[in-house]
Amino acid sequence: MSLIDYPFDGATLLKKKRSLRRELLQHSGLIDKKVAILSGSTIGEIKNMLELFLLDNGIRPEFYIGEYGLFYENLVFDDGSLAAFAPDFLYIHTSRKNLQQLPTPADSEEQAAAKLEAEWARFEAAFDAAKKFGCPVIINSFDPPTHRLMGNRDAVDKRGGVYFINEMNARIATYVAKNEGFYLNDLAYLAARFGLDNWFSESEWYLYKYAVSMQYIPELCHNISLIIKSLLGKNKKGLVLDLDNTLWGGVIGEVGAEGIELSTETPGGMAYSEFQQYLRGLEDLGVLLNVASKNEESIALTGFERTDSPLKRKDFLCFKANWQPKSENIAAIAQEINILPESLVFIDDNPAEREIVLQQLPAVTVASFDGPEGMIAAIDRAGYFEVTTLSADDAKRNEMYRQNLQRAAAQQSFGSYEDYLRSLEMTAELGSFDPPHAERITQLINKTNQFNLTTRRYTAQEVEALIDNPAAVTLYGRLVDKFGDNGLVSAMIGSISGDTCTVDLWIMSCRVFKRNLEQTMMDEFVRRCAARGVRTIVGRYLPTAKNLLVKEIYGTMSFVKTSEDETGSVFTLSVADYRPQNEILTVAVNE
Repeated sequence: MSLIDYPFDGATLLKKKRSLRRELLQHSGLIDKKVAILSGSTIGEIKNMLELFLLDNGIRPEFYIGEYGLFYENLVFDDGSLAAFAPDFLYIHTSRKNLQQLPTPADSEEQAAAKLEAEWARFEAAFDAAKKFGCPVIINSFDPPTHRLMGNRDAVDKRGGVYFINEMNARIATYVAKNEGFYLNDLAYLAARFGLDNWFSESEWYLYKYAVSMQYIPELCHNISLIIKSLLGKNKKGLVLDLDNTLWGGVIGEVGAEGIELSTETPGGMAYSEFQQYLRGLEDLGVLLNVASKNEESIALTGFERTDSPLKRKDFLCFKANWQPKSENIAAIAQEINILPESLVFIDDNPAEREIVLQQLPAVTVASFDGPEGMIAAIDRAGYFEVTTLSADDAKRNEMYRQNLQRAAAQQSFGSYEDYLRSLEMTAELGSFDPPHAERITQLINKTNQFNLTTRRYTAQEVEALIDNPAAVTLYGRLVDKFGDNGLVSAMIGSISGDTCTVDLWIMSCRVFKRNLEQTMMDEFVRRCAARGVRTIVGRYLPTAKNLLVKEIYGTMSFVKTSEDETGSVFTLSVADYRPQNEILTVAVNE
């Protein structure tokens, strides 16, 4: 495992930051992003550590560093430098040390309330000013105070510092919930997790004005990086789980279903039961659950037939209980559900099995933990599945993939692929970008890597701006068939200049690739361009390690390749020469 893999040692990262940075910069496929950090206190090491974690996630940051302590001034009275930098992400690093009007016991309740309103108005003005930069904004909650003048009453008396900070945190949470493009870095949670006496160092504050103890700056930056990588679609998609001594205690092939530890009656059983309940929660978020275990399948399944088992067989997409190497089973799972191996996290109690998978499938993330009580923390704190948006499609993801497996099984019974497609009874719903679909479109744009021709990413604000942009041609696609609703799975964005439209973005979930939706999307895109007086459409393909499957997609749709070099290819289409290609899908157009 790398030094920067979770769980990492913060002191080691701080000590070896330069050599780690050099090593991480050698990785291929890094994407460039601009990150502005605005200061409520000293941020030098925060910038250094955040860079490491972003590089580890395939993101090469360019930084704008605000002036010391001037986060409010940099935002509200921007001199033009921040706007000129045009950040892709904006992080406002504040803490309780930036609260200027804390109440005192000598204040009346009215005076304390006035101070709260004044303080919130100052922060709200800063947050509102951040909106003009049109990028995701990450803001901190406030860490609790390290001392309480009134003891326990400090949390309930309006003149108490704890009460004041709790009220400020509640308002920050409400602000983030109500304002698109704002994300909470929960400093209060981190301080509680590591302990206030550890999180804040009085000496480091007096000496260096660090509002976070030096040793925990890596933890802070890791947490920020989770938000950024999630927004860029770099979350993991699924778990592959061992069974014996992972989902239950004991070897089921030896002790039987009744002999395994899995209940609320024993300490070990409680740990495994709670872990299964945690996994059920992840499933509700759309995380794909799979099994790879060395076991007899018929015996392994009896473990999920117990009435006290939180998980059942139906909760797993792929269930590989056999005597094949787990690395082979994991590779087969990735292929069957049509995701990249790097989207999977492997959980196994056996260090030897973990090492084999690390060696045989280096793209798969292998979690490290000690004992059943450490499994939840290993997944949770590593942030593999950090949630920045939660759509209705996320909640249905497992069912969508399960339906895909049914489609794959049905395909085997047909003599031709076209007959199989017709049997699916597919309907495509197509429409322009609109507010009800904006969140899902943004999410799809930022997490799709394989069917993604230009690799462009768009913020929520940029997607919303396209809705009423007269120079933009936008199109989303939803696919429904007899097995169920695949959800919103494709999007196109074009920009018109004169009589030419350039395709800036074309993405599609690989779950529906080669089901004629790509032809249907192009048919409608061309129709809309023609209605706007467009005579030529230009499409670009920018190669990455992940999108080779769509390298020639334009060439299959009457486009002519006009140039090609190491940076990519350009294709052009004469609108007058285009003939619709869809003969299979029923199309419902939402004008």
